[in-house]
Amino acid sequence: MTKSLWASYAGSISALGVATCCVLPMTMMLLGLGGSWLAVFGRIAAASYYVLAAASIMLLFAWVIAARKGTLAHLKGWLVGSTILTILAWIIVFNEAQINDYLITLM
Repeated sequence: MTKSLWASYAGSISALGVATCCVLPMTMMLLGLGGSWLAVFGRIAAASYYVLAAASIMLLFAWVIAARKGTLAHLKGWLVGSTILTILAWIIVFNEAQINDYLITLM
C-alpha cells in the first residue's frame, strides 16, 4: 500500500479513537473495567475536533493523490474503508451526549 493510504488509515483510526474518548470509558465501566485510569480520556476529549479535522484533511489528500496517480481503482476499497471510519468518528462526536445518556440508562 502507498504511504498516503497508510496515512489515511492512521488518521481515521486515531480520529475514531478520539471520538470514542467519552463513550469508551462509559462502556468499560458497564463491563466492570473501571478505575482511576479512565480520567486520562478527559484530556483527550479536548483535542477531538482537531484530530478529526486533521484526519479528514489527510483522507481528502489520500483520495486526491490516488486519483492523480491513477491508482484510484486499485485503492478505492481501502479509501472507502478509511472514509467510513472517519464518518463514524464524526457521528460519534456529534452524538456523544445521546450515546452517553443511553449507556447511563444501562447502568
